[in-house]
Amino acid sequence: MAERRLRIATFNLENLGVAAEGRGALDQRLPLLRAQLQRLRADVLCLQEVDAQRPPPGSTSRSKPRSRQLEALQSLLAESGYAGFDHAVSLDRSGKRPADKHNLVILSRWPLIAWESLHHRLVPAPRLQYATALPPSTEVQPITWDRPLLRASLRLPDGPLLHIVNMHLRAPLAAPVPGQRRRGGGWQSLGGWAEGFYLASLKRSGQALEARLLVEELLALDTEALVLVAGDMNAGEHEAPLRILRGAAADVDTPNLAGGELTPLARSLPQDRRYSVLHDGRAALYDHLLASPGLTSHFLHCEIHNEALHDEGALPPGSPQSFHAPLVAEFTLA
Repeated sequence: MAERRLRIATFNLENLGVAAEGRGALDQRLPLLRAQLQRLRADVLCLQEVDAQRPPPGSTSRSKPRSRQLEALQSLLAESGYAGFDHAVSLDRSGKRPADKHNLVILSRWPLIAWESLHHRLVPAPRLQYATALPPSTEVQPITWDRPLLRASLRLPDGPLLHIVNMHLRAPLAAPVPGQRRRGGGWQSLGGWAEGFYLASLKRSGQALEARLLVEELLALDTEALVLVAGDMNAGEHEAPLRILRGAAADVDTPNLAGGELTPLARSLPQDRRYSVLHDGRAALYDHLLASPGLTSHFLHCEIHNEALHDEGALPPGSPQSFHAPLVAEFTLA
């Protein structure tokens, strides 16, 4: 019997949509991104930063609101080998439609049997009173995640379920604090910036916790479940969000909980190849594939397609390339 292979990939497409530069800029991007997708040869593909487009005014009736469509993504997938894949898309906070920007998408060669867009289902929004707001804050405010998580489940051809969690954590940049940002840019005070940076850290770690609890749900149903957490974490392997997600034995220091640890698959690569972004000459691994023990037992190898990666600080805004390299992992399910 021939050995069955499975390839799962993640790729941040970097604001895929018709931005201020217009359709012409998108047309320049599509061939570059399509070639990268084709090289992945993925069976399951996790995408981040997929923008949605609104139909033009007058294209729908007053009684039926205009729904957003992933037109740019459909153009990208045409003639890519992924056009016929089943898919799931994250939803905005209304739970009814994709957001205008930064949607998550999971594409699968096989039909998805269940999917959900999670936004504070497992972790309530933290509440706090701003310390540096101008004018001073007197009320406790919820601090919500910037984007949802996306979870999808599918049945592989040989029977077992595969669970995919796609995520895109907030960048490590200070979040807004009321009254602390100047109209022309910059901050009113270092204290305001520091609180904004604290809020960003809270959002990233909190959403990593929600993903970790989602993994716990899946492993509670089946300790050998095939689970893969993928996406742009905007954090390195040793930073708080990744440590929360992994649940590494060295951090937890509780041997009987080791069965829930997630393995960072890029660790199988040499250190000098282990990066997915370049910024001002600094290489970092911000995009990750983390596998449950059940899935890790089938792991063969990981690839990071960073050979043609451009330094984000060296190219002007609006450049057609993505400043993230895609990752792909291959498994045997014989």
